[in-house]
Amino acid sequence: MSSQDPVGPGSVRRTIGPLGDPETVGWWESLWRPFWVLPAVILGVAAVAGATIPRIDEHLLGDVVYLFGGNADSARSLLSTIASAMISVTGLVFSITMVVMQLASSQFTPRLLGSFLGSRVVQVTLGVFTASFVFALMVLRDVRAGDSPFVPQLSVTLAFGLVLASVGLFLAFIHHITDSIQVSEVVDRIAVSTVRTLEEGSDAEWDDSSAVPPSWSQQPGPMVTVTSGEGHGVVQRIHYTRLAECAERAGVVVELLTRAGEVRHRGQELAVVHGAHADDEVVDAVREAFGLGSERTLPQDPEFGLRQLVDIAERALSPGINDPTTAVQVLDELHRVLRVAAIRPDRSAYIVDGSGTVRVLDRPPTFAGMLDLALDEIAHYGAETLQVPRRIDALLADLESMARPEHAATVVAKRADLGFART
Repeated sequence: MSSQDPVGPGSVRRTIGPLGDPETVGWWESLWRPFWVLPAVILGVAAVAGATIPRIDEHLLGDVVYLFGGNADSARSLLSTIASAMISVTGLVFSITMVVMQLASSQFTPRLLGSFLGSRVVQVTLGVFTASFVFALMVLRDVRAGDSPFVPQLSVTLAFGLVLASVGLFLAFIHHITDSIQVSEVVDRIAVSTVRTLEEGSDAEWDDSSAVPPSWSQQPGPMVTVTSGEGHGVVQRIHYTRLAECAERAGVVVELLTRAGEVRHRGQELAVVHGAHADDEVVDAVREAFGLGSERTLPQDPEFGLRQLVDIAERALSPGINDPTTAVQVLDELHRVLRVAAIRPDRSAYIVDGSGTVRVLDRPPTFAGMLDLALDEIAHYGAETLQVPRRIDALLADLESMARPEHAATVVAKRADLGFART
């Protein structure tokens, strides 16, 4: 359910906070997500163009003044130069990409590599470079000298145009790479994505002024544990609406034993279905509502954004790097994220059906958990520096002054735990 969906009687909802269903990704979006797809498509277009445009040159075009005007030898020389140059530059671009990925992995965190590989600038650059090479080779085979000379003017001109486009893309690629490895850009990008996740939901969904929150207690009766079966990996998505609807149809309550971001091994528990037997259809439906993958994703897991930021700070504080200023930059972004979480109540664990009956018991992230994740490790590794303790103290003081009362009490306890309690 998105933040625009109805909230209230007649709809599956979380009692406090947005429901949090994963974003729907259609087959078209899924098709373009892998790194290799866009370069492969550009390469395929270039191959088709290299096979068809020389035919247009030969049968439809005559001698055009504004196109390439050289003879067969000069056309071969130009195309050969383009092909050899572009394959060399393509290798350079691949090398730069690998170096940047290695730098990002060692300097920041390996969990950032997905964002680099998903960059359309990198994908288009590699695609156009390889396309220029392939197009030049395919046009080169149609150039003829001798008794019936043929120079595909339009094709050679297009090959030269691809070189100019490649030069422009190479400059854009260098600019993109240099921006991508700046720590300020990296931490800002992570923080923006995390804040966007925390800010999801309408004011009505976050309203916690309802009189009596729903309650649930386990009743005697049948119960079955749903496992991951043959699946293994990180919980990337949980379809809460699907869980609530199948639980309502079966008249059961689904208690989740995991949440997005946690690892589940083969045969490990995912949920407990209260009121069901092992052979009930609801068991398979509950298992299908979980999506496992190879790495954590941010949309349902805001703590993943915090984890990435903390990893960057820890590496900056390591003896080999010893860069507390970077750790302070990370704390600035963590402060930005925690301020958003501090002004809203924690998401309720109760997901109810249209009649208000509890159907799913969730394990949503809490402000206290995010505060622990954001500060504990940085405070530990940065305790001997001058900058880090001061910045953490200022961060906690600000959160204490602006947070909701229940979160402010959590901040006070954290200040005492870290040794920053007011005297």
